[in-house]
Amino acid sequence: MDFQLTEEQREFKHIVHDFVFKELRPMARHTDETGEFNWTAVKKMGPMGLLGLEVPEKYGGAELDAISVAIAVEELGWGCASTALAVAAHNGLALGPIVNFGSEALKEQWLPDLATGRGKLGCLSLTEPGAGSDLQGGVRTTAVVEGDSWIIDGAKMWMTNASISDVMVVLCRTDQAGGSHSLSHILVPSDTPGITIGAPEKKMGLKGSPTHAVTFDEVRVPLENVVGEVGRGLQQTLATLDSGRVGIGALALGIGQAAYEEAIKYAEERQTFGKTIAHHQAIQWMLADAATELQAARLMVYWAAWLRGWGRPYTQEAAMAKLFATEVSERVCRNAIQIHGGYGYSSEFEVERMYRDTRLMTIGEGTSEIQRLVIARHILNL
Repeated sequence: MDFQLTEEQREFKHIVHDFVFKELRPMARHTDETGEFNWTAVKKMGPMGLLGLEVPEKYGGAELDAISVAIAVEELGWGCASTALAVAAHNGLALGPIVNFGSEALKEQWLPDLATGRGKLGCLSLTEPGAGSDLQGGVRTTAVVEGDSWIIDGAKMWMTNASISDVMVVLCRTDQAGGSHSLSHILVPSDTPGITIGAPEKKMGLKGSPTHAVTFDEVRVPLENVVGEVGRGLQQTLATLDSGRVGIGALALGIGQAAYEEAIKYAEERQTFGKTIAHHQAIQWMLADAATELQAARLMVYWAAWLRGWGRPYTQEAAMAKLFATEVSERVCRNAIQIHGGYGYSSEFEVERMYRDTRLMTIGEGTSEIQRLVIARHILNL
């Protein structure tokens, strides 16, 4: 399904798919079993533009259109969800705010190395023990002005890429009075004194994508490290999450596509009652549902990306795409295991890992329940 892709988009999809097939897919099981981040493959992504998908060319990025970005994330997810999540978070959550809101000085300082693979990755720091979906009221990490510096104190959790990053974009409370203009994004180099990165979280899946709790103890950075306007952190976060939801939808789509392909392969090989299980109606129906729902999910993800690329409102469409694609992916991965029978429950078969990996997709970047709230508020004008 090409969604009327341009020739350039089709060629880009082919190039990324070929790279993922050679560099990510063969290492996916090792990445999952060891928890080792696949730096070998990621460093090769820099020259391809995959580490600076939407970064302007003058800073070393690829400056791709929104549909091409979705294509890239989908293909990465098809190969290795752990690596895909780290790269998607780097591009969308870390570089996104710098590209869209950062000063020219911050862009010139950070984007060239981050976009080309000369440095490490970036990360965005939002979630706290008491602040998940409720960022406006829940963020307790503070940044106060002292001379020519911000002094940051607080604790974050579930920070993807923290231990493999050069820089963190940290959501801080800069106005203790509260309200929708009390938060700001502040760029913090990861090696700044006072930052403590906890041990990697022990997770159900995505084990090759490092996630950490991080504490900030009198961390000092220059005042000019504010990303965008002081007091606009909440609004900038919501805009970043809209984009990120398209990315997570694309990533989930890639995982689901991979599981679907594994299910077809197995169904055409496994024999019961004198014929391959692909000839059994129960199996055919599960595969038909998977093909149909993946097709619909891809259309929704690409539609949201298209709206975003043309600068049109897309908050509702991003939430719809994320909601549908992630839940479809979980269904497809579940049924892929069912088609494999007992073998599907074994880690010797890829679908077991895919099911564990896709489980996060309905949680991260806003749970399915939050997506439904976003959609409802738009259709009801609340």
